Amino acid sequence: MLIHPWDAPHDDSEWQHWLTTHDFGQLAVNGPPGEPPFVQPLHFAYDHGRGEAITHLARPNPLWPALEADPQVVLSVVDDYVYIPGPWQAEPDGPPEHGVPTSFYAAVQLRCTAHLVDDPAEKAALLNRQVGHFQPEGGTAPVAAGEPPNGRLLSGIRALRLEVTGVRAKFKYAGKRSTEVQDRIADGLAGRGGVRDDVARGHVLRRRAR
Repeated sequence: MLIHPWDAPHDDSEWQHWLTTHDFGQLAVNGPPGEPPFVQPLHFAYDHGRGEAITHLARPNPLWPALEADPQVVLSVVDDYVYIPGPWQAEPDGPPEHGVPTSFYAAVQLRCTAHLVDDPAEKAALLNRQVGHFQPEGGTAPVAAGEPPNGRLLSGIRALRLEVTGVRAKFKYAGKRSTEVQDRIADGLAGRGGVRDDVARGHVLRRRAR
């Protein structure tokens, strides 16, 4: 992923905060020689304090042999994306039709070492952490190895602890444009009112205020 200086996060807290509300991504795992990578959509729970993300998958998933062969993976998260029409990006002293269309988006890529977890008690602990992240209000019985109602289901899954070893983050929101162009883009997003336009507008205004 190309990251220009004007698209880089202002500091680590920017991407860390963004990940607190973005917990669905794609796990990219190296395939066998000569084959493309495996890409698995999944929910995950990121824990900055532990420096890891946790998730789980069904035991028949074809990713497991690939992970055992090469545990170096990338967890990719992309959201807050919008299309920006060319005229919105035109320079103030040029014709609108000379503006270049583009995409705005936020992206975080976590490079990780994958640790496969098969011990029933450890799997139960990771599952409870993950459910606690997504369902802090409770309402689901905790998982305990060998105990009803869900302990018997542990054999059908494998848990995955992704130890984060590197981070690449990008917030592509007109960072190199003039204030006048940024204002035009913000106004255009407000007027269009499409899906994700409001949050993209928020990124434009927030990042230039730093």
